Amino acid sequence: MDFEASVVQQGWEQVLAFIQKTFGKQPEDVASVLFLIGVQELGQGHRFFSKEEKQDLMHIATCRVLSSSGFYQLQGLDAEGWPLWNLVQSPPALNLKEQELFLKAHIIQYFQEEIL
Repeated sequence: MDFEASVVQQGWEQVLAFIQKTFGKQPEDVASVLFLIGVQELGQGHRFFSKEEKQDLMHIATCRVLSSSGFYQLQGLDAEGWPLWNLVQSPPALNLKEQELFLKAHIIQYFQEEIL
């Protein structure tokens, strides 16, 4: 996976443009995109989510996008249909800027494989 900042930025802009076209609103940040992915992965449609559920959705999304690189593996679903993920290997220790680039690259890959 390419983590070069300019390549990631180009892919990120394509993801944002797709979301803008699809939903009529461009996400503000990585967390907003992760929330959308979490809703998609949960598969229960758009509805009101509590603050805790929103955090859980972002966790689901993070696990899902990082699963393509082998960091997480889907364990199954809980009694309410929420995905459960197992940590297979810890993601690398990165500073904040590197973490964002790392997540964006994985989000781009997710969109390329699952959505686009």
